[in-house]
Amino acid sequence: MIYPTIKQLRYFVSLCDEQHFGRAAALSFVSQSAFSTAIQDLEAALDTRLVDRTNRQVTITAMGQDVATQARLCIRDVESLVEIAGQQRMPLSGTLRMGVIPTVAPFLLPTLLPPLRKAYPGLRLLLAEGQTDQIHARLLDGDLDVLVLALPYELRSTESLPLFKDRFCLAARSGTRLVDPENYRFNRLQSDSVLLLEDGHCMRDHALAACKIRDTEKVSRFAASSLLTLVEMVDADLGVTFLPEMARKSSLLRNTQVKMYPLDDKSHRIIGLVWRKGSARREEFELLAGFIRKHRRE
Repeated sequence: MIYPTIKQLRYFVSLCDEQHFGRAAALSFVSQSAFSTAIQDLEAALDTRLVDRTNRQVTITAMGQDVATQARLCIRDVESLVEIAGQQRMPLSGTLRMGVIPTVAPFLLPTLLPPLRKAYPGLRLLLAEGQTDQIHARLLDGDLDVLVLALPYELRSTESLPLFKDRFCLAARSGTRLVDPENYRFNRLQSDSVLLLEDGHCMRDHALAACKIRDTEKVSRFAASSLLTLVEMVDADLGVTFLPEMARKSSLLRNTQVKMYPLDDKSHRIIGLVWRKGSARREEFELLAGFIRKHRRE
């Protein structure tokens, strides 16, 4: 009997995620022909059709969907085996796949990565940016090892450690008439004057909660798809917003007239480190959490 290889299972899971041979092959760092051959070999090993191929689309068969579910579990089991075997190695060495949300990555990573590489030269850190739901799903699928994201957030089958508070600040164009930053009161804002990220970004929900935004009439019906777009809208004086304090010294506000003004200490989100419940690398993650706390302040 011929058994599937882990590589074949990984390729097939990637194909299920991407629904496209070219994209899945690129993400797997192999040619499309080699990728297609691996999928065909997997079908031959299992003696079943996993994929219906046409010129324009890829359809995973019912059997293929069942195989994909089991393949994810097999990959996770093998990775757990490697984690257990690697407990004797130096901490924070080898490959670590970290997911980071886009409202944290551009502010934290530039200051964190240089000292992390210096302190742990044996660590091969692979980064993936995505919204909370996306990277959480990849964590549970075994595609990522650890996450840096904003809490609170409902995350099943995980453990977490808080890293630091990230306070929200009022952000407005210098000289705007939409708000008096020095005498800010939310109830004094005009209708439709508060700009936020679109649904799906956890920072939208955290800003609404932390900044006590209960009057929906104040929130514009237009939402930004990214932090960069949000800042551009504020810079055009289309409204005001609430940005995390860690954005203050970042390149995000460079070449803009947007200024940030502190709010009260209760207006904050918690940045945390998250991993799968029961992970054999828990001690490594605790070490990483301590490192982030220390170097985030420096």
